[in-house]
Amino acid sequence: MIITLLSIVLILASLLLMVLVLLHRGKGGGLSSMFGGSLYSSLSGSSVVERNLDRLTVVAGLVWSICIIGLELLYKAS
Repeated sequence: MIITLLSIVLILASLLLMVLVLLHRGKGGGLSSMFGGSLYSSLSGSSVVERNLDRLTVVAGLVWSICIIGLELLYKAS
């Protein structure tokens, strides 16, 4: 039961990470500029959109890492 739940959370976190990484602004701009990130980042250096996107990416990465470690421990125990 726990393995199934962690696997589902891992898949969702993986998909979320892919979307969040694609939304980040690269050297030439990114998908986040569609949501107003480029206008504010050019004026103030770092926009609220980019900072929140960074935070969401870190949280999704932590959830992904915890799921990987948890699944590894559960598979070794069984």
